[in-house]
Amino acid sequence: MRRVSSDMPITDLQYRLRRQEEGLAAIKSKIASNTRIKDLRDDPLAASHAVRYDSYLTRLERYEKNTQFAKEHYDLQDSYLGEFNDILQRVRELAVTGSTGTNGPDETKYIAIEVNELLKELVDLANKSGPDGKQLFAGDKAFTEPFRIIEGTIEGGGESMVVGVEYRGAGANRRTEIGDGSYAALDIGGGEAFWAEKMNIVSRVDGTNYRVNEETSIFVDGHEIKLTAGDTLPAIVAKINESPAPVKAYVDPQTRGLALNGTDAHLIRMEDRQGSTVLQELGVTRATNDPYAPNWNESALVSGGSAFDMVIRLRDSLYRHDQEFAGSQGLGGIDLALSNISSRRTTEGSRRERAAFAWQRLGEEIEQVTAALGREAGLDYEHAAMELSMMDFAQRAALSTAAKVIPPTLLDFLR
Repeated sequence: MRRVSSDMPITDLQYRLRRQEEGLAAIKSKIASNTRIKDLRDDPLAASHAVRYDSYLTRLERYEKNTQFAKEHYDLQDSYLGEFNDILQRVRELAVTGSTGTNGPDETKYIAIEVNELLKELVDLANKSGPDGKQLFAGDKAFTEPFRIIEGTIEGGGESMVVGVEYRGAGANRRTEIGDGSYAALDIGGGEAFWAEKMNIVSRVDGTNYRVNEETSIFVDGHEIKLTAGDTLPAIVAKINESPAPVKAYVDPQTRGLALNGTDAHLIRMEDRQGSTVLQELGVTRATNDPYAPNWNESALVSGGSAFDMVIRLRDSLYRHDQEFAGSQGLGGIDLALSNISSRRTTEGSRRERAAFAWQRLGEEIEQVTAALGREAGLDYEHAAMELSMMDFAQRAALSTAAKVIPPTLLDFLR
């Protein structure tokens, strides 16, 4: 039998008031968070859908930010490449002017002085960094100045002239994710953008009897090429040619050593895996403690220069008043540099267009997923406002009733 006491009505009333307050707090929380699902028990099926939509939406927003960054990065790179192209065009005009045969030694020297100043500006452009402080054309070595000036003297010029420009950067391997499993390359390395001639490398070390001693790897333009014990020089050549590296390898018929030709104008980069010496043994590279210095073996035949080499060659011919050379090889070198940078800008433009389309697609997809998430977990404000008003009214009525039902206490008499 249930025992009825004077405390029972008060206890029941307090319980009902607490339940009423919890419901009121729950609807206020849903309105504040703009969701109708605060616990899984509110709607288990909709909650499971909402979790997946929310996770996917988070990824899409991350991809959208990555794509926006890529677009801005491409625009900045292209602006500097455009300036570089404009300066090269000016250098070409000076080459034509200096090779007409109508200028005396003094006039040709004045042209050479301007070319020399433009050369410094070209190096400065190639060493530009972005707003984040990272070098734009250094590849993976984002905090390393990609091009280093070598100073010296030349015939007919003054002191501390630029006699060489070395690339200290790396390959352009940085990427950003713009979709599930979809990546966009971010950079164009200085060894690609500011080159002019196709490189040729020929080792003078006879590799007829060469064998790889143990399983190892070499890297050609950043692409890993795995070698196994017993591989001969022809096997190494075949593996290089099967790789994505933009080079053509072969065994030189005269030196019988490893030879490589670039398939386009770029700086060929070759290195052994740490602890390996295959390329050193083949006479292609040498051991060096300077990570920025060119690592070609002193005996190897290396040809193929950068845009800076072409400008230096033109400038030196103008200082010598060698108008014939300036109008032939000098002008031809500048044309090669202009052709390569135009090709690289085309690649950059294609990447920028892809990023623009991806950014637009992601924006539309974000809207669709947001709408789907709203349908599953979104709050109907009209219904929520009506429910809040009803519960607030019920809360006030309950409190009013409680004030009349609960008998006076000692505190009421002490007031």
